[in-house]
Amino acid sequence: MTIEALRTPEARFANLPDFNFPVGYVDDLPDYDGLRIAYVDAGPKDAAHTFLCLHGEPSWSFLYRRMIPVFLESGARVVAPDLLGFGRSDKPVKQTDYSFRFHRNYLLALVERLDLRNITLVVQDWGGLLGLTLPVDESFKPRLERLIVMNTGLGLGRGMTEGFKAWKNYALSTPDLPVGALIARGTPHLTPQEIEAYDAPYPGAEYKAGAQIFPALVPVEPNMEGVDVSVAAASFWSEEWNGKSFMAIGMADPVLGPQAMMSLHKVIRNCPPPMEIEGGGHFVQEWGEPIARAALKSFGDLA
Repeated sequence: MTIEALRTPEARFANLPDFNFPVGYVDDLPDYDGLRIAYVDAGPKDAAHTFLCLHGEPSWSFLYRRMIPVFLESGARVVAPDLLGFGRSDKPVKQTDYSFRFHRNYLLALVERLDLRNITLVVQDWGGLLGLTLPVDESFKPRLERLIVMNTGLGLGRGMTEGFKAWKNYALSTPDLPVGALIARGTPHLTPQEIEAYDAPYPGAEYKAGAQIFPALVPVEPNMEGVDVSVAAASFWSEEWNGKSFMAIGMADPVLGPQAMMSLHKVIRNCPPPMEIEGGGHFVQEWGEPIARAALKSFGDLA
C-alpha cells in the first residue's frame, strides 16, 4: 500500500547552525517502499562504538548537534535518524498512517540495513519510548552494547498526568503547531537561527501530521499499541541487561523530569546515579556537551 507523503525541500536545511554532518538516505526499506528516510551518519564505519541517537517529538536529529561532536571526538561512529514525519525524512500526510509499530519497525529495519553493531543507544522522549523497546527484538539484542538515557519513559499503559493530557489535546487541536517556539519555551538559550532550524522541516501545516498525532500515540492506556512490547522491554532492562548505562535528567522538565526518570532508573539494571542538569528542560540534549563528556568518561572512552 502506497503511503501519501510530503518531502521537505532541501533548501529548507541550508545553513543550519552547527549541524553540517553527512546525511544518508534510504528509500527502499521493506514495507516502507517509496518513503525516503534520512539519517546523519558521521565517523568511521568500522569504529569500535556506534552511537545510535534517537530523537523525539516534535524535534529531529538537529537536537543532537551538541553531543555528536563529542562522540566523534572519541573515534566513534554516530547515526542519528529522523523519524518519518520529522526532520529530513518524508512526512506521511494522514495521521492514521502513524503508529507505534510503524515507527518501531522502521528503526529495526534501518539498523538491519546499516548493519549497526556495538551500539550505544542514546534516547530521549519518543526516542526512548521506541528505542528502549528495540532489545525485545532478537535481531537487535546482540547489537546493543551501552545505553545513554535522558528524559523519557516506557509506555506501560498506566495512565497519564494532567500535564501530558493537556499537551496531547493541544497538539491534536493545533494543525500548525509552532514547533520551534514550543521547543524554545523550555530551552531559553536557543538562538533565533536554532529556533528556525527546528521549524525547517515544516514549510506548512500539511507537513505536521506526525507532530500533531505523536502525543496521542504514547501507550498510556492498557489496550494501546506498544504496551505489550514496552512491558517486555521493562523486563529486559531490569532482568537481562548487562551493559553499561548512563542517565542524565533535565531537572526542569515538568512531565518527564526527576520523578519519571527515577522511576525509570529503578527499571534499568545496575544504572549508576543519574547526572542532574539543574535548569535543564525536556529537550535536555540542548545542554548536551557536558552530558556526552560525562557519559564517555563513565564508559572509559575519554580520560
